Amino acid sequence: MYGDFARVYDRLMRDVDYPGWADYYARLLDLAQVPRGGTVAECACGTGGLTLPLSAMYRMTGVDISQEMLSVAADKLRAAGRQVPLIRQDMQRLQLHRAQDAVLCTCDGINYLTGDRALLHFLAAAHAALRPGGALAFDVSSLYKLRHTLGGNTLTSTEGDVHYIWHNDWAEREKRLRMQLHLYARGEGDCWAYIEERQAQRGYDEQQLTDYLTAAGFESIRIFGDRHMQPPGPQEPRWHVLARKPL
Repeated sequence: MYGDFARVYDRLMRDVDYPGWADYYARLLDLAQVPRGGTVAECACGTGGLTLPLSAMYRMTGVDISQEMLSVAADKLRAAGRQVPLIRQDMQRLQLHRAQDAVLCTCDGINYLTGDRALLHFLAAAHAALRPGGALAFDVSSLYKLRHTLGGNTLTSTEGDVHYIWHNDWAEREKRLRMQLHLYARGEGDCWAYIEERQAQRGYDEQQLTDYLTAAGFESIRIFGDRHMQPPGPQEPRWHVLARKPL
């Protein structure tokens, strides 16, 4: 996953408000009393779209399993004059050289953990990576979004220099969304490249997330709606979750 796709990812995500998203994560970390300038590891950091604005507020470390994504992130951070360590690592086996004030898992990273064991492994590794009192914050696409907005629908785009056909199949019993993307990206010399990408995401309900976090040793668990500080509504497309490691 995310091999050739890394080359076109930022073009697909160019409308994402990463600075606004970073500001919201900073509000969550403020709520958990994580200091500005503290150490923050961002798992599933991808091409660094969120890492870059966060690096103006925290001492960031970026973690991702895809070397191709990290290569794009390294170029982006270097061009901005930011020195951020980037680590190629499976976040289920997260290991860092020193305890962190916060661990983040952004941009649907939790949804890509499609099995119970995978999620529990990540939560246990994040717990171990935190200092006592440290915070874990992550976002997930909600069950409503996966089931109704994406599931059973085919999305298309024929604008700009990346065209795509995006098929989405929802499996209710497994609470799993299977995605198949067919992309055509303009390259040098007006040549077009074809990229096919297959991915899967799992939906989690609030009780599952709370139970998994509790089992991993977290406390003060709170779930908010899409970039606000209230509980999520029934049709909220994205949830943000905040928890703390006990002192």
